[in-house]
Amino acid sequence: MPGTLYVVATPIGNLEDITLRALRVLREVDLIACEDTRHTAKLLTHFGIHKRTTSYHDHNEARKAAVLVDHLEAGQNVALVSDAGTPCLSDPGYTVVHLAREKGISVIPIPGPCSFIAALSVSGQSSDEFTFLGFLPSRKGARAKFLDSLKSELRTLIFLESPERILETLADLSEILGDRPLTVARELTKVHEEFFSGTPREALEFYRTKPPKGEIVLIVGAGTRRVGTLVELSPTELRARVGQFVEQLGLSKMEAIKHLARELHVPRRALYKNLLDSEKGEAP
Repeated sequence: MPGTLYVVATPIGNLEDITLRALRVLREVDLIACEDTRHTAKLLTHFGIHKRTTSYHDHNEARKAAVLVDHLEAGQNVALVSDAGTPCLSDPGYTVVHLAREKGISVIPIPGPCSFIAALSVSGQSSDEFTFLGFLPSRKGARAKFLDSLKSELRTLIFLESPERILETLADLSEILGDRPLTVARELTKVHEEFFSGTPREALEFYRTKPPKGEIVLIVGAGTRRVGTLVELSPTELRARVGQFVEQLGLSKMEAIKHLARELHVPRRALYKNLLDSEKGEAP
């Protein structure tokens, strides 16, 4: 029987955040694949875990994934960890997980810390709908073009950024996305953990006098779109589309409206009001 691949989340700073289940799995597996074996060794030593480790990182991922799958097919259980947080989320892991699933090998998540979810939970920004976009492009032109494409995005935006580029990124956010609410979360769960709330412009002024260090998560508030003519569809056509989603996708009416609003890139509440008004107008 093949072994199991465990995708194990590890602390992003404070070692007390590791779960009891993660500790048990790390003790029981035959092999631990680490983004950096030296970094993971500190975690294992702290908890008295003595297991064989092997490196698995961006530069050897394509080759090492096949090696790990060989171990799994031989019946060994393997734990995949990154330096911090959940593997595969802006960290190595996708290739071996994808290959293991192709081979019919069981892949089990061991959930735990995740920097951007931790930041979102205390940001005060809407979490009903959000999109995680990882690191922004490092080149100014590419970054500006990417941010410009997000002007009409109606979900909360989440980015990762390095301290070396944070001032440039905040300047671009201010210029392109404007004075949206922003939370900067830095060094989460660590000794120098810090949160800043304001606008991109205010954050830029703050960090110009206090250059930040460490890992940074940016939570940018959702954009707003002025709705004139909501869409180029009549109320009858809009209701037909909602009915189509209900019938074909098995959605509730409210779920269908939410689905259609996302498809049309309009606020859900505006679409709902438009439909409600049209129904009232046709009532006898």
